[in-house]
Amino acid sequence: LEKMTDLVAVWEVALSDGVHKIEFEHGTTSGKRVVYVDGKEEIRREWMFKLVGKETFTVGATKTKAAINIDAVSGFAYEYTLEINGKSLKKYLENRLKTTNTWILSLDGTDYRVVLEKDTMDVWCNGQKMETAGEFVEDGTETHFTVGDHSCCIKAVSSGKRKEGIIHTLIVNNREIPEAVE
Repeated sequence: LEKMTDLVAVWEVALSDGVHKIEFEHGTTSGKRVVYVDGKEEIRREWMFKLVGKETFTVGATKTKAAINIDAVSGFAYEYTLEINGKSLKKYLENRLKTTNTWILSLDGTDYRVVLEKDTMDVWCNGQKMETAGEFVEDGTETHFTVGDHSCCIKAVSSGKRKEGIIHTLIVNNREIPEAVE
């Protein structure tokens, strides 16, 4: 593998199916542009005469839309910004905090990353969308699924406060798992 000599930007993006690493090479003399997602080459353009512009691609199992914007700042300096689903990475991640819950846990020596998409109630575990069974219970809902030999449940209970909305809690083996901050 050739050494990435023109590497100008690296981003880590947490999506439901996992945390993805996006790397961008920009040869400012040749105009070369290369985009890697999780170490795999997605785009390669040699000899681009236009040094500014945009490269679009998808990320992860959900084929999330992504774009790298290349802008000239001054002279031969460039700025690289990543957009996810049409939003700046910062805006995307702020929105994601409102629409998902993430838990990191270790079971039988294996680390798991469980993500709940609140709008669809889809549950992801280590990049796989899980089979779930939902049920209404006295104080809210429970979404059941299995990780290895462990039964898991995400409880959704009203906080009783309009601003807070619904509180989601992951319970594994009758133990509450604290929410992770990514």
